[in-house]
Amino acid sequence: MRRILVSAIALVSLCAPSSAASHPVLPLRTLDGSGNNLLRTDLGRAGMPYLRVEAPNYADGLGRMVGGPSPRYVSNRIFNDLGQNLFSENDVSQWGWAWGQFLDHDFGLRDERPAESTPMPFDKADRLERFRNDLGVIDFARTPAAPGTGVVSPREQLNTVSSYIDASNVYGVDNTRLEWLRTGARLLLTRDGYLPRADARGNTAAAPTMDLFGAQLGHPARAVVAGDVRANENIALTAIHTLFAREHNRIVAALPHSLPMETKFQIARRVVGAEIQYITYTQFLPALGVRLNPYRGYDPNVNPGLSNEFAVVGYRAHSMIHGEFDVTVKTGTFPQRTLKGFRGVGITVKAAGGNVELTVPLDLAFGNPALLHAIGLGPVLTSLGSERQYKNDEQIDNSLRSVLFQVPKPGVANPAACGSPVVNPNCFTAVQDLGAVDIQRGRDHGMPSYNELRRAYGLPPKRSFSAITGEATARFPVGLSINDPRSLDFVRLRDADGKIVPLGSDNAQEDAVVGVRRTTLAARLKAIYGSVDKLDAFVGMISERHVRGTEFGPLQLVIWKHQFEALRDGDRFFYRGDRALAIIRQQYGIDYRRTLAGLIHADTGAAVQANVFKAPAETTAPTVAPASVAVVTRCGSDRNSHGLLSPTSGRS
Repeated sequence: MRRILVSAIALVSLCAPSSAASHPVLPLRTLDGSGNNLLRTDLGRAGMPYLRVEAPNYADGLGRMVGGPSPRYVSNRIFNDLGQNLFSENDVSQWGWAWGQFLDHDFGLRDERPAESTPMPFDKADRLERFRNDLGVIDFARTPAAPGTGVVSPREQLNTVSSYIDASNVYGVDNTRLEWLRTGARLLLTRDGYLPRADARGNTAAAPTMDLFGAQLGHPARAVVAGDVRANENIALTAIHTLFAREHNRIVAALPHSLPMETKFQIARRVVGAEIQYITYTQFLPALGVRLNPYRGYDPNVNPGLSNEFAVVGYRAHSMIHGEFDVTVKTGTFPQRTLKGFRGVGITVKAAGGNVELTVPLDLAFGNPALLHAIGLGPVLTSLGSERQYKNDEQIDNSLRSVLFQVPKPGVANPAACGSPVVNPNCFTAVQDLGAVDIQRGRDHGMPSYNELRRAYGLPPKRSFSAITGEATARFPVGLSINDPRSLDFVRLRDADGKIVPLGSDNAQEDAVVGVRRTTLAARLKAIYGSVDKLDAFVGMISERHVRGTEFGPLQLVIWKHQFEALRDGDRFFYRGDRALAIIRQQYGIDYRRTLAGLIHADTGAAVQANVFKAPAETTAPTVAPASVAVVTRCGSDRNSHGLLSPTSGRS
């Protein structure tokens, strides 16, 4: 049986077997990240505890969660967007959040096995509560304590995947998953190029475990299988997984047939990992305004492990996530029976000139890889770059803040009215609040308070709530209070140029980047927490005024900068210093230096703008981004031409 070695020594020739080696032996990445650092082989390895930037904050010093205001109470007063969209002030497209999630699933996954049950209270009598919850509480289970912690030493948590940006979300972190995903040098896909379902090899029970969402819970065979267990979460995420599986196979097809199967697989894996890094550091981070210190090469003294503060606070940006996908295709792309089927499940279908516009509510996109197949990979990936993502602020769309992973209750006459243009509370009977979970997860993992976290990252503490938000006052207007629903009303909207956007207009749902409410955010924070020093780190972080030219306030920006520099500098295989990539380019013409637009075009044929991370102006038509599709130059007869790799430790 084929085996991908994790720690044993195996040599993989980059050229035909008849060639003789002159290049030095070059190491392969292990699947689980072990051995990347030759002196401290566990750094970044799957199954290691998250690092700490600041000492954990537990009520008893060991593991008991600290108290605080009810997360749902906070959510109803701080995260509640009332259905008013506010968009990125820097024109960052939906690729911002989509790539961010795909990347998150490459370097971080807490132990998902439920530990102690600590449900969050739900107050149906809350005057600001618009949703029904027949469960009575909001379910929450703590993350299991890392072995040997939480008894005589503070509770820690495990990162179950490699912390490196190494495409582990494409290939997995263990041999068993990869064996299932592989078919020779290629990754298993359907005949038309989509991820395989769990029943693709005939035995669903033998397929690698995948997280199930929504309706998938009753139909596990319908889940698709990928390197990361969360690939079914939404159609954007599933689409990116599909893109890179196709990219792997495209690279394999471009290599000489004479190369051994294992060599072709490892070359493709090496290039895919580098492509993900390259896109992250040259497109994704710059688009969001994250500027790093200059790269000075690999530093074995840098620990690339993910910090708990980054994973549980800093990298949580759920407010960016759009409440719907707007997909535009040419008229005639879908037959009328397909469009009728789309309408029947809740997708809005509208003719617009020579095009058809599909509006897919986010709740319909959860746990629904079949919908990606029905719409098509190219159109879904194109849609992510066609409009701005939501502003990274304190507001979270109700599809995440109230009905996460839910489907409308039985008997709903018009499913399309449940999620578009805003979530209809009458369609759902339970509440799952991702914003509330973010607060509770911070308390679960012992996160420091907001000001303590600022100090830990070298920032001065804030002394008032208005200093956090940049607003003029933290007082309520006369006649309003924290429990008055009117306190959340929007009274003024502005676009990116500072122009007034009429409330309730069509432009209000497309152009607004600034929203002014009857009460300031600072006033509501003060009424809930009383003291700045009691503020949950996550809530304080997303309430900060943004640094100009970025999607972040000062605290979130420095957390990102610190972590992404560590992931870069502490990775022996980071693309800028990886000699294997130069050998691959020289011998086969396969270059990892490809934009995301170039990959989309190469693997789907879709026409997209050159920088998909920036939403184009409405008058700008998409163009096929220039992409240097790999040109194959086969190894010649020169016996000194090859190198070696060996592992250490349309509607396409």
